[in-house]
Amino acid sequence: MKTTFLKKAVALVAACGLATLGLAGCAGGSSSDSSASSAAGADGNVIRVGASPSPHAEILNQVKDALAEKGYTLEVVEYNDYILPNTALENDELDANYFQHITYLNDFNEENGTHLVSAAGIHFEPFGLYAGKTTSLADLPDGATAAVPNDTTNEARALLLLEQEGLIKLKEGAGLTATKQDVAENPKNLDIQEVEAAQLPRVLQDVDIAAINGNYALEADLNVSDALAVEGSESDAANAYVNVIAVKEGNELSEKTQALVEALTSDAVKSYIQQTYDGAVVPLF
Repeated sequence: MKTTFLKKAVALVAACGLATLGLAGCAGGSSSDSSASSAAGADGNVIRVGASPSPHAEILNQVKDALAEKGYTLEVVEYNDYILPNTALENDELDANYFQHITYLNDFNEENGTHLVSAAGIHFEPFGLYAGKTTSLADLPDGATAAVPNDTTNEARALLLLEQEGLIKLKEGAGLTATKQDVAENPKNLDIQEVEAAQLPRVLQDVDIAAINGNYALEADLNVSDALAVEGSESDAANAYVNVIAVKEGNELSEKTQALVEALTSDAVKSYIQQTYDGAVVPLF
C-alpha cells in the first residue's frame, strides 16, 4: 500500500478500493504505458519499474542518466491504482515497482498469495491531518467530521494519528489493524467517515478534517507544513510505512535490482527529495 512522517505512498501512497485490502487508486486502474503487459527481462538492458505518478515516478526519472551510464535503460510505467503494479510484478511484466510501503506489501502478499519482497527502503511520506471546514484541532466542534482512508493499513494509520493528537482512544492492541470499530473513546463524538484514499483531497472541503496519505497530498498541492498534525520521521510509523523498491522473491540480488537500488540511494537523489518535496517526502537512506 506508503509511503511514515508519514503506511506508503505512499499510496499512492490512487482509484477504486482494493478488493481485499481496500487501498485506493484512481478509477480504472490502468497503466499509462500501453506496453505495460510486455514481459520484463526480455531485454536484459531494460529495467521496467511500475510506479505511482508522484512522487515515485518523479524520483525514478531522476536516475535515468545514472542507470544509462551503467548500460541500462530505465522504463517507468505509471499506474493509477495499487493492485496492478503488484500483479504485474508477480506476473514478471515488471522488474520492480516503487509505489507502496512495506506494511501494504506484506498485507498484499498475505491476502493475494503473491511472492514480492523489499529490495530496499527509500523514503517515508508523512501522513497528515489537514484542515477542511475547521482550521485547528482545538476548534473542532462536537460531532465534527473526520475523513480517513477506507483501506485496512492506512485507516489504522489515520486513526493512530487521531489518537496521537488526543482526539480518540483506540482499543488496546488495535495497532496497525485498527478500524473505526476499534475506537474505544471518542470525547468529541467525531463522525469518522471512511473514504477511498485518492478521494480524500476532493472531500476535504466537505469535512472538518481529513487524514491524507503523503502522495495524495502532494498530488493535491497540499503542503505538509500546513498540516494540523503529522507523523514523525523517527516514529514507529516511519519504519512501518517506509516506501520500498519491491521485486519478485529471488530477484533481490540481481544485477538490475542492485543497479536500481544503488541509483535510488545516491546523494543526488537524497538532495532531490529534500529540495523538491519540502518535508512531504523524507529520504530514509
